[in-house]
Amino acid sequence: MNVGQGRVVVTGGSGKAGKWIVRELLDHGYDVLNVDTRLPEEKLCETVIADLNDLGQVHNALSALGTRDRRPIEAVIHFAAIPQAFTHTNDVTFRNNVMTTYNVLEAAANLGIPKAVTASSESSYGIVYASEFFSPQYLPVDEAHPQLPEDSYGLSKVVNELTGETFNRRTGMQVVSFRLGNILEPSDYPRVIGSFSEPEARKIILWSYIDARDVAAACRMAIEKDGLGAQAMILAADDTSSNVATSELISRYLPGVKENRLPVEGRPSLLCNEKAKQLLGWRQQYFLQENAPY
Repeated sequence: MNVGQGRVVVTGGSGKAGKWIVRELLDHGYDVLNVDTRLPEEKLCETVIADLNDLGQVHNALSALGTRDRRPIEAVIHFAAIPQAFTHTNDVTFRNNVMTTYNVLEAAANLGIPKAVTASSESSYGIVYASEFFSPQYLPVDEAHPQLPEDSYGLSKVVNELTGETFNRRTGMQVVSFRLGNILEPSDYPRVIGSFSEPEARKIILWSYIDARDVAAACRMAIEKDGLGAQAMILAADDTSSNVATSELISRYLPGVKENRLPVEGRPSLLCNEKAKQLLGWRQQYFLQENAPY
């Protein structure tokens, strides 16, 4: 994608990760339109208020005719969603996350928008919200690891990845789904850094994290890359959010792991981000250890 040819839509651009995606795109010369249910705290670009559960509204928001200057939309980055389980009833979480994603991709396909990025989650593996904690089958967890959710949030993310594959088959649209680790923005670090030294507190997310600015860079790289087809990619930091060695975390908390290919030394992440590195050229820029007292 060539900068300046058209506009990029960010859904959920008023939210935690979305505002950093908007900033990243603006910093790299893109014209950005935010589509959300609320105005952002800080105006960075034009915002259109729309209910993404309504296909008509989504179609209008993604259409050049729905914007003031009628510039064509070249890509959509879809991050609007209910961001975790159990804040809404199960059916509402599932219906919202699945139908908003379907509507965004349906509208994009109808309008000939060639590229989309969607927000999947590490929760799709099922460990985060499992009624009984279980260990990954092998480490590091990669994109081929079974996705075994029992909650409606994790299930919605699995369905959304399949939806992306469907639209790629139907129209050739490039759809990249990022399986995101626990997203942190700079203001989160002082508040949460204390819990990072307590392994039990972050066991269910396998001690993962990813800075929102690194997420934003990956989203930009995904729309700039051609020929990806439909891809799911883990997006997590290279290291963990614990000061305990990874080998000790595994022996202490993950006795069910059958195969471990992680290094013995250091704090390597339990989530493998190699695919994003290879396909996008993405590299982590923001590390927890630079802000932590260890």
